[in-house]
Amino acid sequence: MAARSNAPQVGQEKVDGAAGYRQKLKEMKDPQLVQAFIEGDERAFSEIVNRYDKRLIHFVYRTVGDRERAEDLVQETFVRVYRHARRFDQTRKFSTWIYTIASNLAKNELRNRSRNPLVLFQTLKSNWDADHRPLEWEDPKNKPDDLFRKRHVKEKVEAAAAQLPEHHRVVFVLRELEGKTYEEIAEITGCNLGTVKSRLNRARNNFAQIIAPMVG
Repeated sequence: MAARSNAPQVGQEKVDGAAGYRQKLKEMKDPQLVQAFIEGDERAFSEIVNRYDKRLIHFVYRTVGDRERAEDLVQETFVRVYRHARRFDQTRKFSTWIYTIASNLAKNELRNRSRNPLVLFQTLKSNWDADHRPLEWEDPKNKPDDLFRKRHVKEKVEAAAAQLPEHHRVVFVLRELEGKTYEEIAEITGCNLGTVKSRLNRARNNFAQIIAPMVG
């Protein structure tokens, strides 16, 4: 009687092993992922992308107001992380480092566009379309009327934020929409804490003046 082949079992073991390793990567902290990538594990970099892609797109989009351009800038952010991972100082938070890269790219984009204010204004206005944005404030348990109100408020908040001057908009988005601490914002923007707090205070006052007629 011929012995049964164990090939299917070996194949299943490989599948199970790969799934187990993917789960292990998901459980790793950021510095561990970066170290694994530096040591040659490309799957660790893929996990970094999965972990930060949507968050960075939301942040950059709120800063530059152009969804497609935001995706391009986030792609460039990951390219730079890939090339310069060895430069990451593991005494810092990885999230602060990657947000700093994305923030600098977004600010450069705005500076380039500022040469033509009309183009900047038209780009910002054309992208306040809720159908092109993830509804981060939605809860599937909410009633349709609640979802509509939340969508409406979110639109107004982002539209008002887009009208803030660049240096105010960045700190406002990082603090009020991304939930970053003052210390993280200081690292990301390269400003001291006093400057961050001053800009944020002015941004909040300016924001209140801009949004008042929108919701009045």
